[in-house]
Amino acid sequence: MRRFITHKTRNLITSTITKTTSPISTTTISPLTAPLRFLSTDSMASDYSSTPITIDTINPKVLKCEYAVRGEIVTLAQKLQQDLKDNPGSHPFDEILYCNIGNPQSLAQQPITFFREVLALCDHPSILDKSETQGLFSADAIERAFQILDQIPGRATGAYSHSQGIKGLRDTIASGIEARDGFPADPNDLFLTDGASPAVHMMMQLLIRSENDGILCPIPQYPLYSASIALHGGTLVPYYLDEQTGWGLEISELEHQLKTAKFKGIDVRALVVINPGNPTGQVLGEANQRDIVEFCKRESLVLLADEVYQENVYVPDKKFHSFKKIARSMGHGEKDISLVSFQSVSKGFYGECGKRGGYMEITGFSPEVREQIYKLASVNLCSNISGQILASLVMSPPKVGDESYESFSAEKEAILSSLARRAKTLEDALNSLEGVTCNRAEGAMYLFPCINLPDKAIKAAEAAKTAPDAFYAKHLLNATGIVVVPGSGFRQVPGTWHFRCTILPQEEKIPAIVSRLTEFHKKFMDEFRG
Repeated sequence: MRRFITHKTRNLITSTITKTTSPISTTTISPLTAPLRFLSTDSMASDYSSTPITIDTINPKVLKCEYAVRGEIVTLAQKLQQDLKDNPGSHPFDEILYCNIGNPQSLAQQPITFFREVLALCDHPSILDKSETQGLFSADAIERAFQILDQIPGRATGAYSHSQGIKGLRDTIASGIEARDGFPADPNDLFLTDGASPAVHMMMQLLIRSENDGILCPIPQYPLYSASIALHGGTLVPYYLDEQTGWGLEISELEHQLKTAKFKGIDVRALVVINPGNPTGQVLGEANQRDIVEFCKRESLVLLADEVYQENVYVPDKKFHSFKKIARSMGHGEKDISLVSFQSVSKGFYGECGKRGGYMEITGFSPEVREQIYKLASVNLCSNISGQILASLVMSPPKVGDESYESFSAEKEAILSSLARRAKTLEDALNSLEGVTCNRAEGAMYLFPCINLPDKAIKAAEAAKTAPDAFYAKHLLNATGIVVVPGSGFRQVPGTWHFRCTILPQEEKIPAIVSRLTEFHKKFMDEFRG
């Protein structure tokens, strides 16, 4: 964790972890949520008025960019967390429950043993030669570490790699994609990145030339897309998912929004599809995916497929299918459709957010365009090696007959089945609240309930100059310590209000979260009903 020192090196920020036996009173302060203190706006203005840069002279694209997942509500939560640390008992709750971000290990999800064994051995290869290692690490983890180290130039995880990622690791990932989809994958199509986010930024840099270039994005959407489009100077062209049909993606809506954008002089370059959905949690059906592929082919759009939650499907009647698999099964080859698929080690059952591993697979781009993509990757030299290794492990885990297979399968099943139970419990609880409706949690790590707020609450929010769902979220936080993200941060159909809640808190804490939320909601509705 970086530690910031402000006001003449004073106010050093620290974080502590306090453990108790109560499942709901364990206070965990992760590096992500450690409280940050900044100088006030007034003092900043007075102290820095003579500096060459001010808020009025920075890049306006930065000012336009917003990222609600770590926005105002989270800042308030960090302040409350510091209050609880400095003054125990100062609030009607004894811990902050972070339901705002998909960060599994910060909420006590354990890493996959095989993955961490291989990483440890690769990072400290000298222990491979020690006799004790055979008793501490599984045989297949040792074998995999040797294989990976042989692929790394200099056998050093601290060295730079090829800008697309280590060739041997890309070979492994390509084999994993082939096994998943049943169609060939080329390691030269893969760019390994520090999580999926840099890959998204890379594609926005490539596609957006000016504000006249548009990107079709789902609404609600993951704020990475609106933020990256804003930073790179493009225009977000919204298409609205249909909440009444389980957040359905209708081709007629895509056609309508494309036509509207063209009428406004916007050159739409690409379509973003998030499957499984974030924040909405829906899983697309094959027929729907085929229609989307045909739409992109017909309209000459690049299909940007965010598939980072591909392991997170919780309902028996839905299954993840990659868009590349769908396109190839329809007979579309390399030159028929331009497709970029994003994957990350941060989600799934692995939850390795801090390791920053991921990749994009690009198909349907000319050699000349590929050279430019490679140039963009080269500017950042390479992604981190630990993340590259993890990406290869995620796409090539232990197989039947390997020593680690049974323990790996048990860990995977335990995590995914627990997530499914948590999702169902929270879904049922939300649907039991007055004025709240929540679609089925089919996949991903979130629920996105709709809140029908009383007029009095909406007017109070307007008086406070805040969005009604942000008003609700602040009241929820102040009363219960539960942190959610207002739906306005993801965009939504005008006049509707939502919030995003993760399903990631420990399973034993879910009943207490439900209890706190239920009690709060009743009081809130009673207060603002009249």
